[in-house]
Amino acid sequence: MQEHRYAIIGAGPSGLAAARALQKAGIAFDGYEASRGVGGLWDIENPRSTMYESAHLISSRTTTEFAEFPMETDADYPSHRVLIGYFRDYAARFGLTGHFRFETRVTALEREGDGWMLRADGPDGATESRYDGVVLANGTLAEPHIPAFAGEFSGEIFHTSQYKRASQLAGRRVLIIGAGNSGCDIAVDAVHHAASVDMSVRRGYYFVPRYLFGKPSDTLNQGRPLPARMKQFVDRRVLQAFTGDPVRFGFPKPDYKIYESHPIVNTLILNHLGQGDLRIRPDIERFDGQTVHFRDRTSGEYDTILLATGYTLDYPFVARSELNWTGWSPKLFLNVFPPSFNGLYVIGMLEASGIGWQGRYEQAELIAGYLSALARHPQRAAALRARVTTQPWPDLTGGYKYLGLARMSYYVNKDAYRAAVRRTVAELNEAPDAAPPRGAALPRRARTKARA
Repeated sequence: MQEHRYAIIGAGPSGLAAARALQKAGIAFDGYEASRGVGGLWDIENPRSTMYESAHLISSRTTTEFAEFPMETDADYPSHRVLIGYFRDYAARFGLTGHFRFETRVTALEREGDGWMLRADGPDGATESRYDGVVLANGTLAEPHIPAFAGEFSGEIFHTSQYKRASQLAGRRVLIIGAGNSGCDIAVDAVHHAASVDMSVRRGYYFVPRYLFGKPSDTLNQGRPLPARMKQFVDRRVLQAFTGDPVRFGFPKPDYKIYESHPIVNTLILNHLGQGDLRIRPDIERFDGQTVHFRDRTSGEYDTILLATGYTLDYPFVARSELNWTGWSPKLFLNVFPPSFNGLYVIGMLEASGIGWQGRYEQAELIAGYLSALARHPQRAAALRARVTTQPWPDLTGGYKYLGLARMSYYVNKDAYRAAVRRTVAELNEAPDAAPPRGAALPRRARTKARA
């Protein structure tokens, strides 16, 4: 019997989680990483990294780390320098590094029989290998979203993905478009170096301090999730007590409830607004040379525009139809499985407050459980496929009504998501080997071994 073999694309946190889960399940795999080593975007020297010098975790260490490998730091919100060391240590501790082909970019995935042909460019030139399946773990924060604006700006304009250090903004009149977590971090950097800093925003935000009652704010109520409406009621009032009303600093009033979009974990921005170090401007109407016209009919003169406009999902090496792409993102069972079960598996296409890298690892355990069932208990794998195609998918919102935005299209509630994943893993591991339901698809069989 020939060995089943799988590919993992990406050696960031999600790719390492996939590698560790497949390793523990005894499943053979090869990894591909376009950069020089593990760590993904956390390696600031990676040409595709979107990291900047002042970047730190916005979730706390204990809610973010892999459960089996605690970080060796006392910092609650460690810097990117600590984190790249953490990922390198993790890969070394479990012997994952040698499974990856570094400086090797995947260029195409194409069906070949019941498997996939993977083509890549690396130090030895173009190569191709056949795999029984492929895990896509190349991340969600690499392809910048560049919106279109009326008119032309004659000054400097670039995306936050190109921002590395505050000296880039020294002496400049800066306009930051967007106020996500990165935009607010960079604004706090910029006020110490730029001649002036404005932020253009189109909607209101909720601001969460990193510490509440002396503890990292995301460690409160761990393991005891409140119903959505109760949590929104309680937390909104707690935040009002700690941070006040952001509207008084110039932000629009949010037209949604807290947690229906990702909150901003940065209250320093409010301090600087209160000190007059920066100001909030409305949405953009048009550019005219170095003049920016806003929708309230005011205008400003700027040397540099920084686009804090987020990222778009990007799986450029495979046809969108293979991922059941619907609207802004692929529509996948548990954000992992295309409903066709075509041998592609996605890990890391997941956003949730507090999900951490352990949440990605649980995704990887789910993939490993399914691949193990394919090889050893095909009836269990067939039962899962039948359920996915004939029954409603689990509700992953936890009762929250998320905003209809591109970046929220694959957002889930941490507790609802992890519970659904764990139930599915348990079913794959423990379900009796009964005959599959009538009409259920039989498992695909691997016929040939991967070739380099």
